[in-house]
This record gives sequence, structure tokens and C-alpha cells, in this order.
Amino acid sequence: MSIREVRAHRVSVPLHTAFVTAIRTVHAVESVLVEMVDADGRSGWGEGPGTWKVTGDSVPGIEAAVTGPLQDAVLGRSPEDLADVCAGIERVIVGNTAAKSAVDCSLHDLAAQRLGVPLPRLLGSSSLRVATDVTLAAGPAQDMALAATERTAEGFAVLKIKLGDGTADDVERLRLIRAAAGPTAVLRVDANQGWTPRQAVRAIRAMEDAGLDLELVEQPVPAGDLDGLAFVTAHVSTPVMADESVWSARDLLEIVRRRAADLVNVKLAKCGGIGPARQLLAVAHAAGTGVLLGSMMETHVGVGATASLATVARSAGVDDLDAAWWLAASPVEGGLRYDSARVVLPDAPGLGIAGLAS
Repeated sequence: MSIREVRAHRVSVPLHTAFVTAIRTVHAVESVLVEMVDADGRSGWGEGPGTWKVTGDSVPGIEAAVTGPLQDAVLGRSPEDLADVCAGIERVIVGNTAAKSAVDCSLHDLAAQRLGVPLPRLLGSSSLRVATDVTLAAGPAQDMALAATERTAEGFAVLKIKLGDGTADDVERLRLIRAAAGPTAVLRVDANQGWTPRQAVRAIRAMEDAGLDLELVEQPVPAGDLDGLAFVTAHVSTPVMADESVWSARDLLEIVRRRAADLVNVKLAKCGGIGPARQLLAVAHAAGTGVLLGSMMETHVGVGATASLATVARSAGVDDLDAAWWLAASPVEGGLRYDSARVVLPDAPGLGIAGLAS
């Protein structure tokens, strides 16, 4: 049965708590949910998050790309021709990775539904559960320490700490967080491009000297500064992970060539969907580069697709899939849920989404 219609639904979903990083403060997730309908009336779902300060993708731009050239690339095609249709999605428009991801993921969801299997099973996994970290938003040290106490009490063993916002004493903040979280908690730091290379080296070495036992530091310098990223990686002992610096397999190969990072964070909205993400994973594994799966601030639809891929990704550690945890409510009926520090995917065809929430 061929693809009959592609629908774009704009959603604005409030967060239960403000999400603060070095580059932005988020109070609501603004996204385009893509519904791909086949001739039998089944609907596959995907999401394009409007994160213009990170990816450059806006909600109007995503909607225009989805209802224009991307729709034209898939109408009348069969979800069973998955690889060929995904290749067409990639070729039909330059950039617009969030929009491509939304269409790619809705196609994968629809293909899994037509087979009557959960999306992880289509991708090669029998698992429906994935461990996730949880983020501590940037803020006053005492507030972050309190959040660390609350999250560990809720069962989160891995805390991702937002730094790089210009606060002078990040080491003291981390001391308070470590004391609140306890010695067994895994702490990872995300600077969101907030430091210069020399600032990053000074900050990370100070954290090492303080015995804070960090698992990794994510994207310490601006995305385009690969020389700076390599400088940091070469001058600290803590593993460095690239996020905003890696969009494509070409970017990843350049990271590998320069030895610029120890790990990379693969996100569907950056690379263009499940198909391109699987290529990135293959390159990373071949190169011996560690991988984590992450997401933008997006809803249960986008996180569900990423979590499905995470079941087969052989990640280097606990993945970063807490984005939908921050939402006050889900914009759809069905789909994933959180069980403490685990994302639980439904034992239902595709992503298990029944439609938009009423």
C-alpha cells in the first residue's frame, strides 16, 4: 500500500521546569509532528523540533520543507521500499535535517506498523527499554545540588550537568552536586559550546584536580572549532564528546582524522533521521569512536524514534534521552513512557502512537 498523504501538525508543549543551557532557555517544545498516512489508513509518526539556536531549523521552515519537496519525494511510494525512499528524502532538499528526520522517522514507523512489529524490532532489536541520563539545567549552585538530590532519589544514576554559562566557579558547583548525588552517581558535563579552548582546558583540569570523577565533557568549544576541540581533547584526561560539531558522516570522519574527540553524540534532528544515523553509527564503530544517542528538546515522538535506534546502537554508555521527561504532558496518545531512569517503548506496532492527544 502506497503513501497517500503527509500531514504536518504544529505543536507547542510546555515543560514542567525551565530547561536552561549556555545558549538558550526553553519553556516549551515547539515542533512539527509529521503524520504519514498509507492507503490503508495507517499513520506513521515523526518529529522535527524547531531548535533554531542549535540547528537553524524553525517550525515554519520545517513545515514548509515537509509539505513541499519532502512530501513530493514520498507520495505514492511504498514504505516497504524503505532504503530507496530514505535515499530520496536525503537527495530532494539541501540541509533541513529536522524536517528530513521527521519524514524519515514517520516512514520507519509506518514500515514497522505494516509488519505488525515495534520499531525496535524492525531495526533489529528485541528490547523495548533503554537507560537514560537526566539533565540538570544550568542555574545557581544550590538549585542544581537540590535537583541532583531529587533526581538520584527518583532513580537516575547518570546526571548530565549544564555548564559553560559564564559562571566563575563551576568547580564549586560540581562539588555541591557531587556531594548531593553521592559517590556512585555518574556525572557528565555539557558546556554547550560555552568555552574557548584554553578556558575549557583550565576548567576541565581544575575539575580533574578536584577529584570530581567526571565521565565525560560534551562540546566544550564552538561547533566549528575542530582545531580547538582537538586541542582540548589532547590536553585533558577526561573523555571529550562532540555534539554540535557532528552532523554527518563527513563531519565524523574529520573528527576521527583530527583526533578531535573521544566520543560523539548522534541526534536524528542533526543528521536527518534513522537512516543517516545508522550510517553514522557504522562509521563510528569502524573508527573505534564511542557513541551516545541523544535528542534535541523534543516530544515523545522524536525521543521514541531515537530510543528505538538506541536499542541496537551499542552505545558507549547510558544514552541521553530525557527530553520528553521534561514535558508537562505528551502531545500524542500512546508512545513511550518513563520508568525511573529508563525509557519504555510500547509493545505495539511501530512507535505505538494512536494519534494526537485530545
